[in-house]
Amino acid sequence: MNKIYFTFLIIIGFSLSLKGQEQPGLRDRADRFYYEYHYAKAVPIYVTLVDRKKPNLNDLERLADSYRQMNDYEAAEIWYARVIQDPESNAENWRHYAEVLKQNSRYGEAKQALKHYVTLTGKPELVANEIAGCDSALVWMANPTLHKLRNEKNINTAYSEFSAFPIKGKVHYVAESEASESIGQYGWTGHSYLRIYTADGGNEMILSNPEILSVKFNDKKFHVGPISSNAAGTQLYITRTYVGKDAAVHEVQKRNYRTQNLELFVYEKDSQGEWKETAFAYNNVKEYSLGHASLSPDETILYYASNMSGGKGGTDIWYSEKNVDGSWGEPKNAGPSINTSGDELFPSVATNGRLFFSSNGLPGMGGLDIFSAEGAKSQWKKAKNLKYPINSAGDDFAFVSSELRGRGMSGYLSSNRSNGMGGDDIYSFHYEIPKNIRLLKGMTYNKNTKEALPTANVTLFAEGRKIVGKQSTQNDGVFFFELDKESDYKIVAQKASYYSDSTLVSTKGIMTSDTLLVSLYLEPLFEIGKRLVLENIHYDLDNHNIRKDGIEILDEFVCIMRDNPTLKIELSSHTDSRGSDEYNETLSQRRAQAVVDYLVTRGIARVRMVAQGYGERRLLNRCSNGIACSIAEHQANRRTEVEVIEF
Repeated sequence: MNKIYFTFLIIIGFSLSLKGQEQPGLRDRADRFYYEYHYAKAVPIYVTLVDRKKPNLNDLERLADSYRQMNDYEAAEIWYARVIQDPESNAENWRHYAEVLKQNSRYGEAKQALKHYVTLTGKPELVANEIAGCDSALVWMANPTLHKLRNEKNINTAYSEFSAFPIKGKVHYVAESEASESIGQYGWTGHSYLRIYTADGGNEMILSNPEILSVKFNDKKFHVGPISSNAAGTQLYITRTYVGKDAAVHEVQKRNYRTQNLELFVYEKDSQGEWKETAFAYNNVKEYSLGHASLSPDETILYYASNMSGGKGGTDIWYSEKNVDGSWGEPKNAGPSINTSGDELFPSVATNGRLFFSSNGLPGMGGLDIFSAEGAKSQWKKAKNLKYPINSAGDDFAFVSSELRGRGMSGYLSSNRSNGMGGDDIYSFHYEIPKNIRLLKGMTYNKNTKEALPTANVTLFAEGRKIVGKQSTQNDGVFFFELDKESDYKIVAQKASYYSDSTLVSTKGIMTSDTLLVSLYLEPLFEIGKRLVLENIHYDLDNHNIRKDGIEILDEFVCIMRDNPTLKIELSSHTDSRGSDEYNETLSQRRAQAVVDYLVTRGIARVRMVAQGYGERRLLNRCSNGIACSIAEHQANRRTEVEVIEF
């Protein structure tokens, strides 16, 4: 799912009383979707509403927040960048802005936003953990641990999969389904409700052959899962959404909404082999949620998450001890070493008794981070962050260790980190000490002066856009990364007021320790009249629609516009000479306008851009009308350019 918290604090919003029967206007429709948590439906309406010279601040705030709630942090960052420019914007927007900056691994910028929040509120204690998390994340990403993660692409989809748990030779997990019509659709994301699936573990923990679990308890209204079990697999603990009509009701904007809390069920097989259902004794859906259960290795303690009263903050880790008669004792709080004023979720206990859990109340990289602690019940040593790459800028949770190996381990975790398959994905991990060390040493330069360029942000990508390292160059422009064997990488260097530069490196075929050298040249951005060709913006023949590969390029340019809010540009489209002059003029104008329209949907104000189609008036080579040219020569003329108008 696209929002981790609703796996625990699910809020199904719907109107119980509609004040008046008049046909709602565009803003009324957007606001109603927003307050009903139907963010996917609210977004396109708000985008329409804010596409004007002076947009309404409330519309901008709710659009930014909708993207934040949907975990589209790149879009949320752009819109919050516009929100905070409004002089009427409140301090809390700066905190939300910092949150999405952290989710996008922009820790230096997030720290500055948090400092501005402190300036506005005079309350540094409210964001002390968040600032500490920014500082730590910069160190951790520059020096990753030796844990290697693999996206389980055989089972992950464009939707969400999470909370893998091995049970008797199969790995059980929770997922959304394409069959939203038969299962039901959750308005928060526009996707189906959650169901429990199984997969084969296979060699090296590679998951495959996903199937929905065809048992009666999986056929419930609303969400089903996560799931855990005892070691024998004869007792299941399943979290479900309460579906009754007597849940708590609250009012927002003169409309009433019902909160659907979570409850825990225990299943045991009877003599006929059927699963017998028993509600956990301490469910209380009218007051709180309870779920995410996990047994201790000796199966005498049950840990779970709940927002019941008496805790340390929002959602805490609690536990119950098994009585002589097999029943569970009253809930007890796991204590202040684990629980904070924030949310603690997804507890699991390794075979050595170490507790793993996720928290947003301790210093972390962004969203939920995974922590570990030694102890038991309410007595724990200080919780430790598992650092990068176990943790990321996204939400990281549902950590399950299946094997301990010296100082390392293997297992599964879930994450909505960027460049996954969908919303939340399942990752397997293992710990490996390399026999040979492969280093990358690089330098960043000013392209015009050829001088070393310090404090550039350098990101190391693998497997497409998977971030495996990030650091800022030193005063002499130098940076270092450690590389894996038999791997391909892309290195991207960025700095405000400069065009980015990138290069590719590979360790394939390198069998011994070695150091690879790269140089990156960043070109100064702002000269009035300067033109830049946006490479690889392609269109199908006689079509102005932007292709998927072109959207990826435009999204990178969105970042330049975001980082330089005073920049105004002309976006121009050019054709080759084939076809009539008049037709090419019209086609190029439509293409230029399509680029501008797309950037508007990604948060760039229309007043900062001019769309201009030049047809074949600005050919780059000899290939004018009637001249025989190669396909490559014609392709050079079909381009999209950016010209700086004002800065």
